[in-house]
Order: sequence, then C-alpha cells, then structure tokens
Amino acid sequence: MIEVWQGDITRLTVDAIVNAANASLLGGGGVDGAIHRAAGPDLNAECRMMDGCRPGKAVVTRGHRLPARWIIHTVGPIWGGGLDGEPAILASCYRESLALAAETGAESVAFPCISTGVYRYPMDRAARIAIREVRAFMAKNERPARVVFCTFSDGATEIYQRLLSEAA
Repeated sequence: MIEVWQGDITRLTVDAIVNAANASLLGGGGVDGAIHRAAGPDLNAECRMMDGCRPGKAVVTRGHRLPARWIIHTVGPIWGGGLDGEPAILASCYRESLALAAETGAESVAFPCISTGVYRYPMDRAARIAIREVRAFMAKNERPARVVFCTFSDGATEIYQRLLSEAA
C-alpha cells in the first residue's frame, strides 16, 4: 500500500521514517532539523558516532523520542540541472532506504520529499523517481508493506496524488 499524507513526518506512527539528511548527519534545516529536534539530543549523539553519509547512500539510527522506531538517513543530490547524475543519486536514496527498512523488519516507512527543499530538485521530477522506485521495490519485496509519502505543502500533495493515480 502506498499513500500520501500531508503533515509533520515526526508525528507519523510508522516503523521507520526517512530523514532527508545532509552528509554530516548532524542536523540542519527543513525536515532534517525537525527530525533532530523531535528525536532529541540522543539522536545527535548517535549520529556523531557515524562517519557521515554520502549522497545516494543511507544509514539507520534508532528513533529515540519519535513514534517511529527507526530513522533512516539518506543524502539526496543537490539539483544542478540534472546533468550531474542527480536522477540516479535520488533513485539510489529510495532503494537504499527501502532496503534498510526491510533489513530492520519495518512493515511501514514514511518518506519526505527528498532533495526538493534547499537542494532544489524539481518536485515533479523527484516525485516521479520516488514513486517509480517505491513501486519497483515493493513489487519484489514483502517489506515494507506500507509506504507513506509525507508531504508538507498542498502543491507537493497534489503532485504525488496525481502521479500515483496516473500510474495506478
């Protein structure tokens, strides 16, 4: 099951949430900052023990004070026009995050709109990649059984809903 939910990803009751992180994993703005604030200082301490994360890769931490048991941190590409491998890096973010969700035993996972904030990836293009990768992964794997695309604006919600209904 794939669904769209508009709101604060830190409040979702799912097994894992995905963090659109920066390479240091030490928090930042947007969804990354919101997740770090909601999870509390123990998340930052756990992330300090890691060696960061490269674009297109993903790592997992505990959820700490979040309803989610796990936080999967992935670093999306910075949009530069699409000629520097951005689509492949973004697709890898989704595949790697889903693989970690399955590895942890997560039945449900929520994704933010990776790279569409300060990294400027065009929402429509990013959503197409997200939906394609999630559908492909779910077609071959039992877990996760539920994926939520968590949007924060009416415009993003409309794009995800439209793209999901077009390809249904």
